[in-house]
Amino acid sequence: MQNTTTAEPHRDPFERRDYQLNWSKSDIEQRLGFRGGRFTSANKFLTLISGALLTAAFYAVVTLAIKPNEALKWVGDMFLERGPTQFLTMFLFFWALSILFVKWRKLSLQRKALELAAIPSQADFILNPESTPPVLERIHTLVDSTANFLLLNRIERALSNLKNIGQISDVSNILQTQAEYDEEQVTSSYSLVSGFVWAIPVLGFIGTVLGLSVAIGSFSTTLKAGGDMESIRTSLESVTLGLATAFETTLVALVCALILQLLITYLQGRESEFLDECNDYCHANVVARLRLTR
Repeated sequence: MQNTTTAEPHRDPFERRDYQLNWSKSDIEQRLGFRGGRFTSANKFLTLISGALLTAAFYAVVTLAIKPNEALKWVGDMFLERGPTQFLTMFLFFWALSILFVKWRKLSLQRKALELAAIPSQADFILNPESTPPVLERIHTLVDSTANFLLLNRIERALSNLKNIGQISDVSNILQTQAEYDEEQVTSSYSLVSGFVWAIPVLGFIGTVLGLSVAIGSFSTTLKAGGDMESIRTSLESVTLGLATAFETTLVALVCALILQLLITYLQGRESEFLDECNDYCHANVVARLRLTR
């Protein structure tokens, strides 16, 4: 009897719907229509826009909800009446927060690659020049772009050179070199936000100098007022306003810098753990399975 069953149409293994991890659809920057930064690096333009919007939202809340409240008026004055440096401080603070948030989301996506079965898990499976091409093809069917996943990019670079490598130590050296490049990439992704942590206290000190300058200038006016109590009272108000600017700009800047530094330290620790896990994965699933005859 003739078999009339229609064969299942061939499906391209590289179709996006087959990918277990799709960077172009899962990366937060790509989803928002911006060019995604490499690995955990954040797109500066996207985070700039996000920081500006967060700053505007923050000052809208301060202006409309906090300052009209008599009990919280001093908080509103702290951010609205203390000179231009306060606005710039908050903008840099929210820009830095945006960078760290994007990096956190991108790190979460990168960590998912550790859960992929990039290398066959069978105990008797070995890696050699003959078994490498199917493994590379397997990796390419798991994700849409290996170049955008730190772990898979590292594995692909090592296995792609396997035919030209004579010793297992050579593969280990390639993985070690790539690990150093990845670490430098991660470190450089913090350069901008680290600059903000340095710049924010400087802005606070500039606000302090401006506030003290106003206070001293107003105090000299008070001394010239003589016995005119109304003039003295008006001058003293300017003195206290200048002192408030001097101390509160520094206070806000130091608090913002402290918060950012704590978040940076935490996120750097998470990224260091991820890099260590990538190193362990490569040694356990690549180096330990190599069998080179040359």
